[in-house]
Amino acid sequence: MSKEGGSVLILDTKEEAARKAKQVPEPTGFHILCMVPKIDDTYGDSGLMKSSETLRVEEQSTIVLYVAKLGPHAYKDTTRFPYGAWCKEGDFIITRAYAGTRILIHGTEWRIVNDDTVEAVVDDPRGIRRA
Repeated sequence: MSKEGGSVLILDTKEEAARKAKQVPEPTGFHILCMVPKIDDTYGDSGLMKSSETLRVEEQSTIVLYVAKLGPHAYKDTTRFPYGAWCKEGDFIITRAYAGTRILIHGTEWRIVNDDTVEAVVDDPRGIRRA
C-alpha cells in the first residue's frame, strides 16, 4: 500500500491476485464460461465520452464474448455436434444479446452460456457491435 497525494493506492499482492483468480467459477456440464470484453468508453475517434448508463447498456447487451473455459461436457454430444466443437478457449464468439447467466466478479462481467448458443467465431471482435 502506498499513499499518493492524500489518496490511498492499494496494489494487489500475489496472494490477493491468486485468491481472486480462484473466484472465477468452473463451468459445469455443457456450459461455457465467457468474459465480456471491455466496452470502449468513447464514441470512436471523436473523444466524446459515453455516459455510465450507455456503457452499462452496451455491456449488458453485448453480442461479443471471450471464451475463458469450456465445461467438461461442452460439445461432447456427437449427435448434436457431429463436426466437433463450435469454439474453443481463447476464441471470441458471437451470441445473442443478453444470452446466458450474467455474473460480476471484481468489476468484470462474465457470462455462462450453453454450448449451442454460439452463433459465430470471430478473429478480431473490434468494431463488432449489436445492430
